[in-house]
Amino acid sequence: MTAQTDQAENQTGRIVISVDAMGGDAGPAAVVAGCDVSARKNPDIHFILHGPEAELKPLVDRRRVLDGRCDIRDATGVVTMDDKPSHIVRNGKETSMWSAIEAVREGTASVAVSCGNTGALMALSMIRLRKLPGVNRPAIAVLYPSSNPQGFNVLLDVGADVRADADDLLRYALMGMSYARNGLDLPRPRVGLLNVGTEEHKGRTELKEAYELIRDQQDAAGFEFMGFVEGGDISGDVCDVIVTDGFTGNVAIKTGEGTASLVGSRLREAFRYSPLSRLASLLAYTSLHRLRRKIDPRRVNGGVFLGLNGTVVKSHGAADATGISAAIKLAAQLADIQFTDKLAARVAALPAEENT
Repeated sequence: MTAQTDQAENQTGRIVISVDAMGGDAGPAAVVAGCDVSARKNPDIHFILHGPEAELKPLVDRRRVLDGRCDIRDATGVVTMDDKPSHIVRNGKETSMWSAIEAVREGTASVAVSCGNTGALMALSMIRLRKLPGVNRPAIAVLYPSSNPQGFNVLLDVGADVRADADDLLRYALMGMSYARNGLDLPRPRVGLLNVGTEEHKGRTELKEAYELIRDQQDAAGFEFMGFVEGGDISGDVCDVIVTDGFTGNVAIKTGEGTASLVGSRLREAFRYSPLSRLASLLAYTSLHRLRRKIDPRRVNGGVFLGLNGTVVKSHGAADATGISAAIKLAAQLADIQFTDKLAARVAALPAEENT
């Protein structure tokens, strides 16, 4: 976060969230509804909505709780899911996505939130906000449901860049550790490096090199390195942070989402099978509702772009009001703890020979 943003927050007592209102599959109505849900839960949040004012103003006016807490910046252009990132970087100045990121860059908002095209959002974020010194490739980190006491593990990268060398993976480990420490309140996070097996001789060359780099940083950085972990540990309790490249991480989270959807549909089929099973579903309603909340991806919606000079939260493109509200909640929490400043300090703490 910039000094301007910190000063504005101290003077007003508000957390200002910049929201791209046009990025989601469900349209601006769902985004405004998500802002409404967030505003009811947190009176300190103020919104800057970006999109066509003629379309957004009637939606905002119908939400009484947003009265006086939501500014609209007119932006007529929309980034579609089919747009190429390079095209948006060259021609996207009039889009709502560009405008949302610009509010963070100029210091009028603490965090930007968008449901839009991930590639375009990352490209614009890198161009407008710039990378933190010492970061070669930013990463997207998500909270993945797990059997750990905190209920989640940090998984990164999940799609910012399909490539990652050993040095990138080291920085992912440090950034993920910082996220776990500040976001999940874990004083000494356990970090694992995702591989095809736990044996040290397995995996690609860059993974073996990253293993040594991460291991050598654990004492100085204040985390515990658990070595190589496997796919089953992503939702387990072996570690708190799982480090991998963007290709593998993206496949992992989408596999998890698909599995959760399949389990849900199979349970509904099973409980509709007979009158007796319908009765059983009524008797188990409370337990089933608790299970649904725990595995509902909408309630942990929001991937954080790590490694930038500013905070950006990427919401799922198909998010509804509940999902968008979850992404805004995450954005507000990161703004409140001044996470970008802490992350920058963590990356800058790398020894000079590893920070070049």
